[in-house]
Amino acid sequence: MIIIMSSGEKVDTAKLTAAERHILQKLFAWKSLVDSVAAFREKKKDALKKGWNNSGPVSESRALSLVMAHLETQVCLRLGKTSLS
Repeated sequence: MIIIMSSGEKVDTAKLTAAERHILQKLFAWKSLVDSVAAFREKKKDALKKGWNNSGPVSESRALSLVMAHLETQVCLRLGKTSLS
């Protein structure tokens, strides 16, 4: 899947590790369910800490970081917030 950031930059999820893709799958679901940006950040932190199938922490690659920031922005927009803070 190609994800296009608001900046126009593209991230090909096929180039992410399996653990990174697993985390993104979780966060794609959570972006529609959380009731605050803080809750989304907590889910992101927890997913990175647990990893895939509780296999342990996953480091944020640049690509993963970009997509997670993009998803956080989408949460912010969905909730009608004007900033990420």
